Amino acid sequence: MQIGIDLGATKIEYVLLDNKNKELIRNRIPTPNNYNHTIFKIISVVKDLEKEKENNLSIGICHPGSVDKTTGLIKNAHNSQWLNEKNIIQDLKKEIKNNVYLENDANCFCLSESIDGSASKYDSVFGVILGSGCGGGLVIKKKIVTGSNGLSGEWSLNQMPETNVQNLTSRPKLEFFNRIEGYLSGKSIENNFNSKFNEKLTAKEIFSNYRKKNKNALYFINDYKEKLARSLIIIITTIDPDAIVFGGGVSNEIDFLDEIKLMTSKLINEPNLKTVFLKPLYGDSSGVRGAALLGKKI
Repeated sequence: MQIGIDLGATKIEYVLLDNKNKELIRNRIPTPNNYNHTIFKIISVVKDLEKEKENNLSIGICHPGSVDKTTGLIKNAHNSQWLNEKNIIQDLKKEIKNNVYLENDANCFCLSESIDGSASKYDSVFGVILGSGCGGGLVIKKKIVTGSNGLSGEWSLNQMPETNVQNLTSRPKLEFFNRIEGYLSGKSIENNFNSKFNEKLTAKEIFSNYRKKNKNALYFINDYKEKLARSLIIIITTIDPDAIVFGGGVSNEIDFLDEIKLMTSKLINEPNLKTVFLKPLYGDSSGVRGAALLGKKI
């Protein structure tokens, strides 16, 4: 059996999988408001699960950002700044003896869907996360590929190809200016739409209005579709994966993947684009399941 823990900015989700990847226990709890309390809470969860099942279970933890291979410190956790420069494995090992594995949340999402999810029959799988922020993960032959800098898959850090920034009345924050994340994330959808149309809507409300044929929402989401298709050019022309799986809260609102694939194929002049576009089999639980699978030999 394996424990998986998804360490989010507002919630900690944990799961216990048996040796056939069947979910035995899953729960969510609020993320404590500081790092030390978070470490204590993780230890408490592990000990409670072991009391109920068995001792010395492997623990996989997924988190935003990446891990420095030399120091073991988390970096680039933009939506969870309190994790940056922290060594979670080292701090957990002060209290528990379990094997602990640490990995980026998008990579874990992609691993789960690649092993026994919607992309299980494909060798090369790219995971696109469209949530409050953006992320990406790459799995080849059921193994996560992180790269020399731990940045493999972080497609959203690239500049948006041929973006028409003049369409926006106010630009995204400087660090995200013209980056893919500055247009496609949930926060960016809200900021850009509300700035342009002087509204105060959530991303969910904007997509709902789009489905209701609201003029402003139609204009904005149609532009969003083109930006998403343009961003995927980077993935397809550099990695050319067999499958792309879309996860995250914003992707749950997207019901036009076939349209996005058609737009992408036209942009790269590849009418018979073989890359398949998929929704995740395990939905929002893919990340925590992937974390649990980190310690399992596939």
